[in-house]
Amino acid sequence: MERKRDLTASAENPPRLLPYGDGAFLMEFADIIDRRISEDILHLNQQVRLARLPGLLETVPTFRSLLVRYDAGKTSFRTLSGQVMALHKAGGSEPRSSRLWQVPVCYEPDFAPDLADVADATGLSPDEVVKLHVGVTYHIYMIGFVAGFPYLGDLPEALSLPRRTDPRLRVPAGSIAIALTMAAIYPLVSPGGWHLIGRTPIKLFDPGWQQPALFAPGDSIDFVPIDAARFEELTQAVETGDYQIEPQVTEA
Repeated sequence: MERKRDLTASAENPPRLLPYGDGAFLMEFADIIDRRISEDILHLNQQVRLARLPGLLETVPTFRSLLVRYDAGKTSFRTLSGQVMALHKAGGSEPRSSRLWQVPVCYEPDFAPDLADVADATGLSPDEVVKLHVGVTYHIYMIGFVAGFPYLGDLPEALSLPRRTDPRLRVPAGSIAIALTMAAIYPLVSPGGWHLIGRTPIKLFDPGWQQPALFAPGDSIDFVPIDAARFEELTQAVETGDYQIEPQVTEA
């Protein structure tokens, strides 16, 4: 995907600062979804958190911006935005740690209600769709829509389809979905308009966890095919607490 240089943040073209209420602001890097832009945002996100700036409450990376929340009683938009912009200009060479997750997925018909339709629409066989889907290491651009929902890029071009014309009112938790250039996993039962091509038995969100969302922006995901019998085994193990997915930690 080609970068729009005139709209993308750089040393000559810094991010746009946009006040976001009386206790937050956005640093807008671009107007497109791009892996390199995401890496720039994630790097700044790490720099800001490491700096422990007075009054900083939270940073939230998105596709093309970084949301910065602050305590207006301890700092101000002018002060904090200036500090964050200075960090962006300084760059920094600290490597960003990242986690690679191996996510088990069952692509059999009972767990993949749209797989046959996706195959028809793309001119591929269901097996070819699965092969393409698992052949990519996905980058988590952001978490959103519902709690713990990871937006994953970048989907193979051959699988790129518009959203469904008839969204579902209830998508099962763990459903693996695709639409446009993205893939995703539904962490909770919710409405949804993406194409469902598989399901994972793992749990993505639990408010009782120290970090309620399993995944975070900047993590990577490999999908690993499993059969229905293994899906049921893992489902039971997850329910009893006998199975916990663990990531491989790398440096980006």
